[in-house]
Parts: sequence; structure tokens; C-alpha cells
Amino acid sequence: MTTKEIELMVITMEECGELIQECSKSIRMNDYNRDELKKELGDVMCMIDLMIEFNIISQTNIDERIKEKKKKLLKWSNLL
Repeated sequence: MTTKEIELMVITMEECGELIQECSKSIRMNDYNRDELKKELGDVMCMIDLMIEFNIISQTNIDERIKEKKKKLLKWSNLL
């Protein structure tokens, strides 16, 4: 793994942690339209895009996983 890939992974972890924290705050404050939530979601999506650009994962891999996750959600949740 290169230095840039390590940096990408670490920043992605940090951004995911910040998104987790903001989701929690949004639930506690009963406010899902918070600017911070939008910011953190965008930051995580940016890092995912960079992972694709760095060839750590492909969009095809992500799309396949999205399909699998939706199948699980159909079975185990009421979201879909």
C-alpha cells in the first residue's frame, strides 16, 4: 500500500466517524435537515469517489454491493 493510499484510508475513516457522530446528533436533536449532516455525507461520498479514482475499488464493485445490501434491507427492514 502506498503512502497516498494509506492517507486516503485514514481520512476516509475519519470522515466516516464524523458522519456517525452527525447522524447521532441529528437523531438526538430530531433535526434531519442539519447543514452539518449534509456536509458530512458529502465528505464521505468525496472519499468514496477518491477511492474509485485511486483504483482501490471500482464503481462496479460498489454497484454490486448496493444491490446485495438492498436485498438484505428488503428482508430485514421496512426501508424498501
